[in-house]
Amino acid sequence: MSSNPPTTTNAGAPVASDAHSMTVGADGPIVLHDHYLVEKLAQFNRERVPERVVHAKGGGAFGVLEVTEDVSQYTKAALFQPGARTEALARFSTVAGEQGSPDTWRDPRGFALKFYTSEGNYDLVGNNTPVFFIRDTIKFPDFIRSQKRLPGSNLRDHDMQWDFWTLSPESAHQVTWLMGDRGLPRTWRHQNGYGSHTYQWINAAGERFWVKYHFKTDQGIEYLTGDEADRLAGEDADFHLRDLYDSIERGEHPSWTLYVQVMPYADAAEYRFNPFDLTKIWPHSDYPLIKVGTLRLDRNPENYFAQIEQAAFEPSNFVPGIAASPDKMLLGRVFSYADAHRYRVGTNYAQLPVNAPKAETNSYAKDGAMRYSWASPDRPVYAPNSVGGPAADPSLVGDAGWESDGELVRTAATLHAEDDDFGQAGTMVREVLDDAARDRLVANIAGHVSKVTRDDLLQRVYEYWRNVDETLGKRVQEAVEAMR
Repeated sequence: MSSNPPTTTNAGAPVASDAHSMTVGADGPIVLHDHYLVEKLAQFNRERVPERVVHAKGGGAFGVLEVTEDVSQYTKAALFQPGARTEALARFSTVAGEQGSPDTWRDPRGFALKFYTSEGNYDLVGNNTPVFFIRDTIKFPDFIRSQKRLPGSNLRDHDMQWDFWTLSPESAHQVTWLMGDRGLPRTWRHQNGYGSHTYQWINAAGERFWVKYHFKTDQGIEYLTGDEADRLAGEDADFHLRDLYDSIERGEHPSWTLYVQVMPYADAAEYRFNPFDLTKIWPHSDYPLIKVGTLRLDRNPENYFAQIEQAAFEPSNFVPGIAASPDKMLLGRVFSYADAHRYRVGTNYAQLPVNAPKAETNSYAKDGAMRYSWASPDRPVYAPNSVGGPAADPSLVGDAGWESDGELVRTAATLHAEDDDFGQAGTMVREVLDDAARDRLVANIAGHVSKVTRDDLLQRVYEYWRNVDETLGKRVQEAVEAMR
C-alpha cells in the first residue's frame, strides 16, 4: 500500500486513477460518466479568473505595519495608535501591461496595501508616484485604453499615448516622473510607495484633518537604465517578482518607513492650489513629513493565485478615523474597485481568506454565487428590525465629511491661485533633477517620442514639453529630430 495520501475528487471521494480515463475498452471512446475526468477538465478550464483590467501583472507578500510614533492627535484609527502592530498584505504591479508582460517596462508601479485591522480591513491603493496622470475619474477608462493596445493590430501605439497626454495637460507632472529615473525602479524593494490621494483623518475628539501617505523605502532608491530594463525584459520578464520572492526567502525582509503629511482641515479652502488635485503634491516646506512607523514584508504567499491574484484591494475599505476627501479620482475609485472585484472574482470575494477581515463581521449581505459563510438563521436579513439584528452606530465611525453647497457642474476646480497643469512638473525639472538626471530625462523622452508617426502630433508633443520647461522642450525636439 502506498504511503502517499490518496487522490480524491473535490468532494473528498477517492479516485481510481490519476493517469487513465474510463473508456470502452483500452482503445475505445471515453465515457461521459467518468465524473472525475469531467471535474478535472472543467476545473482546468476555469483555472484563471479574468485578469485585472489595470495592474494585471504583479506580485506581493505579507508583513506587519508597526507604529513607532504617536499620531493619535490626528486619527483615532486603531492601526495608527502608538505601538499598534497590524498584519498587512502588499501587492506591487505595473499599470498597463498584461499578465505575461515584462516587469521592467517603463510604467508606474502599483503599491497596494491591505491592513487587517481590529476594526475591519483598511485598504490603501496607491502607486510609486505621489501624483497621477488625470484628476477626474471620468477620464480614467480613456487614459487606460490609450496606454494599452489598438483594436485592429492589437499592438501598443505611441501615437495613441501621446495623443491622450498632450490633449490632457494635467498629465505633465506624472509623465515627467514616468520619463525620469524613477519610471524604471530597479526592484519593487527600491522604490517609494504613496497613497497619492488626499484622505481624511478624524481624531477621538471629532477633529478632522487632510492627510497624504508616504512609504519611504529603507533599501534606498535605485533605478534601471533604459538599456538595462530592455535587456531584462528579454532575459527575465519576471525580474521584479523574482527579486521580491527571493529576497524574502533569503531573510532579507524589505521595509518602508511610513510618513504622513497632515493639513489642518480649514487650510484646504484657502490653500494656493487645490489640495485634492491628484496631479499635484503638497510641498514639504508647507506640510512636513511626520513619521508614523515601519511596514516590513516578511512572508511570501503560499499560493500565488489564492493569495495574490484573488486579493481584492479597494479604496472603499475605510475604518473609523479614516475617510474620503473631495478628490474626484478617489471618489470614483471608491465605486469602481469594488465593482471590478464583483465581476472579476465574484460577488462574495470578501469571504476569500486573503480578503476576509480579522475583525468580526455583522453584515446584512446574503446569498450570491460562491457564498461560503452565513449568519445564524435566527438573525434577521433586513434592517431596521426589532428582533436583535445588527444596528448601525454612527458614534463608532466619527464625523467624517466636508462642506459642499455648490451647484451641480461639470468642471475642474479653479478656485486657487496655482491651479495650473505644468508648474510642478517644471519645478521638478529645474529644481529637483540635477544635470545628469535632466540629460537622462531628455534621452528617455526622445526615445519614446521618436516612435510617434504623425507630424502634427509631434508638434503638440514638443509644445507639451516646452510648457513644462522651455529648455527641456527645445532639447527634446532636437534629440527627436536627430533620430528621425
